[in-house]
Amino acid sequence: MLLLFCIQNSAYAQNDFKAEFAKYDSLVNLSKLVYNGIIIPKWIDSDNFAYETWEKDGSKCYSVNINQKSKKVISKDELPKNQQHNYQRTSQKDTISSPDKKWNAFVLDSNIWIEEAENKDKKEKFKLSYDGTDNDFYTTIIWSPDSKKIAAIKKQDSPMRKIPLIESSPSNQLQPVLQWRDYYKPGDLIPVYKPALFDVATKSKIEINTKPFENQYYLKFGKWAGDSNSFTFEYNQRGHQVYQLVSVNAGNGETFVVVDERSPTFIHYARIYTYYTKDGKNVIWASERDNWRHLYLIDLKTGDIKKQLTKGEWVVRDIVKVDEKAGYIILSGNGKNQASGEDPYNMHYYRLDLKNGNITDLTPENANHKAYFNSNYQYLVDVYSRPDMPATSVLRSAKDGKVIMEIQKSDITELLKEGYTMPEVFKTKGRDGKTDIWGTIYRPLNFNPAKSYPVVEYIYAGPHDSFVTKDFYPYMRFSRLLEMGFIVVTIDGMGTANRSKPFHDVAWRNLKDSGFPDRIIWIKEAAKKYSYIDTNRVGIYGYSAGGQSTMAALLFHGDFYKVGVALCGCHDNRMDKIWWNEQWMGYPIGPWYSENSNADNAHRLTGKLLLINGELDTNVDPASTLQVVNALVKADKDFEQLYLPGYGHNLGDNYVTRKVFEFLVKHLKQ
Repeated sequence: MLLLFCIQNSAYAQNDFKAEFAKYDSLVNLSKLVYNGIIIPKWIDSDNFAYETWEKDGSKCYSVNINQKSKKVISKDELPKNQQHNYQRTSQKDTISSPDKKWNAFVLDSNIWIEEAENKDKKEKFKLSYDGTDNDFYTTIIWSPDSKKIAAIKKQDSPMRKIPLIESSPSNQLQPVLQWRDYYKPGDLIPVYKPALFDVATKSKIEINTKPFENQYYLKFGKWAGDSNSFTFEYNQRGHQVYQLVSVNAGNGETFVVVDERSPTFIHYARIYTYYTKDGKNVIWASERDNWRHLYLIDLKTGDIKKQLTKGEWVVRDIVKVDEKAGYIILSGNGKNQASGEDPYNMHYYRLDLKNGNITDLTPENANHKAYFNSNYQYLVDVYSRPDMPATSVLRSAKDGKVIMEIQKSDITELLKEGYTMPEVFKTKGRDGKTDIWGTIYRPLNFNPAKSYPVVEYIYAGPHDSFVTKDFYPYMRFSRLLEMGFIVVTIDGMGTANRSKPFHDVAWRNLKDSGFPDRIIWIKEAAKKYSYIDTNRVGIYGYSAGGQSTMAALLFHGDFYKVGVALCGCHDNRMDKIWWNEQWMGYPIGPWYSENSNADNAHRLTGKLLLINGELDTNVDPASTLQVVNALVKADKDFEQLYLPGYGHNLGDNYVTRKVFEFLVKHLKQ
């Protein structure tokens, strides 16, 4: 089933890389030599789940009854189907009924109206607002629980920037097609959202002072209080250094800042979490105010912190379930076991007792865990592994983590017979001499430590997350490159998420850093331990933000990185999408944007560079790469470019991958 080839140094002398690349088409079948591997269970009901797995005789499906601790073979047709969700947007034609069903509210001609719901013969309409216009109009309508007030959001619109994309080779005609895409960029004028309040009885607007909240990236409605005396909204100040939860008095429109998050660098607003307690008195809020993402119980009336619910040098990731009645929170987190030597990026699931503050690790094994809870959150299927440890799947109690039943355990006997070399999780101290930097070393099949291997770093250093794979996968997107005689490494350097706030802050106004001081130390330390790693032959490649980092490696660290392939890179953050770039680079635009620009620093290029991007990329403006090309030409720099007709942001097909690996082989192996 699996045909493997030993690479010979003379193979490349034949200048037939295409044929050499094709030799490794069968590598994907490595995954089929892992039996009972990673599963994705699907709950049928609270007592039964089903899953599909791969065994020696092929694909098998099972259903499991947790009460009987039994499983049986089922057909694939019996697997639960994925649920379909139909999402609908609110439009100006929508009618919103009041909770008491006496009124209907709607937007007409950019203003808010209400009409009687009960009088079928003659429904009288009342206009509540008079200040709506075509470009400053009301959108969201939210009734108070007592049906006496309406909260609304008014949108002051702004024209969106459009970027041109030229489809050079359309399938239905000879001539090129010019396409336009809506695309806000850093510094652009963007819409402003304002909260509004109306009294139904008097048919009047209660004024809210919105001036403090107009320098915004966005503003969104929060929640009405159960007693209808107030509602909240969330305000994200432009530049992402202030994020506030604001309460509005429904009687007089006065505002009160309940939570005031501030940072001299940035607030990672995608990680904001808000849960309003059922009594309407408190909010559970996620914050990095102590340099680690934790949960706080905050009084909605006073803004006081009643209790820090989680604390310590670890990170709360996702909140799975809040059960106020039973008094617990189920959450995921990472880093809690770092003191014992565990990889701090490994995900664990915890049960937090809201009464005494005790936290129980429901998934205690040294591994990266993925949990699937049943509908009443009494049980979970825990699938855990590491890059160097195949998967195990167990059924656990969601109360204490006790293993109720082992579902399956991976068998990699056949994989090892094929000469598979287990990846190695490797750590060393970073640039500060104190902080552990973690990554993974991948070696080829039938690895020979007596040989010398060039090393390639596969990079993605976007600050919005961490990216080194923490699970066991025998086949990776760079597996072919391994078999061509390389060692590949993946590293999470400083500037990425899921560690401390100072670790993350390295990225602020500094995306060109990309954690390179840590990455270079990491690779050099690995080479000290393993003499077969040749640090005189180091390459790098990556996509999107990884493409930006790849070129930055050659511009700012060309003494170490000798060859790079940058795919669909956002090479100048002024050219890229607003939401991602202003989050890390800030607003307004300052000189640091240019300092981090690959285009403005193109004259620094050393080493061998290949730029690849697609002409129809709607994620990263293709002009960003072309501006780099222009700057390189003006600087009289040698480089190669592959500009792909019809391609978008996804550049992962075999043709592009072959060109990437061919470039790395050409300049690092020959």
